[in-house]
Amino acid sequence: MTPTSPSPAALVPVTEPMVVNCIAYHRDGTRLGEIGLDAISDVLAVPDTFVWVGLHEPDEPLLEKLQEEFCLHDLAIEDAHTAHQRTKIETYGDSLFLVVQTAQLIEAELQFGETQIFLGERYLVTVRHGASLSYAPARRACENVPELLANGPSYGLYGVLDLIVDNLLPIVRDFREELGLLEQDIFAETFKRSTVHRLYDMQRDLMTLRLAVAPLQDITSQLVRLHQGLIPDELRPYFRDVYDHVFRVNESISAMREMLTAAINVNLSLVTFGQNEVMKKLAGWAAMLAAPTLLTSWYGMNFQHMPELGQPWAYPAIIVVMAGVVGGIYAALKHNKWL
Repeated sequence: MTPTSPSPAALVPVTEPMVVNCIAYHRDGTRLGEIGLDAISDVLAVPDTFVWVGLHEPDEPLLEKLQEEFCLHDLAIEDAHTAHQRTKIETYGDSLFLVVQTAQLIEAELQFGETQIFLGERYLVTVRHGASLSYAPARRACENVPELLANGPSYGLYGVLDLIVDNLLPIVRDFREELGLLEQDIFAETFKRSTVHRLYDMQRDLMTLRLAVAPLQDITSQLVRLHQGLIPDELRPYFRDVYDHVFRVNESISAMREMLTAAINVNLSLVTFGQNEVMKKLAGWAAMLAAPTLLTSWYGMNFQHMPELGQPWAYPAIIVVMAGVVGGIYAALKHNKWL
């Protein structure tokens, strides 16, 4: 065994079902192999090594085990076990604790999850809850550039945050495409109540998504400017890139919310306009019916002496007069586009 490598006995794959990965790395970015949780302290006892642990909905004993191995803060462990925390970044001594909201489209339904991240000088721990994709692609991407992974666990933090943010872009794109399809229903002749329901659901989902994404700007901004002991200067441009992606996602979400608000208003305006058109037509037909009703009501009165009542041509004359009046009203309404 070399002084910079853990013993072969420590390099044993983890068997706990809630532990997705537990891998040891050399400080030069070389992957040493999977290890068990009990071997974490043995690996960290060897200089120039660090450990990356990935958990999925761990129970309390497992978190207590990690707390023992990495000396994690009690409050951070409590947040990681409880979940449903707000997006935030906190400093505990020489370590960072981050909470990041995640989102995923599952069967056309937007579901939210949460990831807690513990970052130390020689460890990175990710804890996933709820709807969240695996961070295995981020791990593989980091391992493919050992010269950057040589900067330590902070490069793994960049890989995880970059994957989380990149997964948000397709969600916003899908919302935009769905809105394009809903626009056909919005401008259709027939009103559909389901269209309004879907527009409202999209508005609500985007509001929740914005509440999850907006605080990420502050987190990535801090990682760009602060925490000198944990974030090397060489990696700050990478976190700045994540910040730019978060900013773009946040701007896209804001634009989508404005488009949805406009779509809802346009839909309601079109419905109101359609109702007004119907009322205008009904009023026009009522006006045409009012004229013959008025004439017939006059001649329906029981009086002996009424104009032209005794003339044989009186009845056809009244019919012609009523037709002329109705025709005039119809022509006037048609000219003013009420009919």
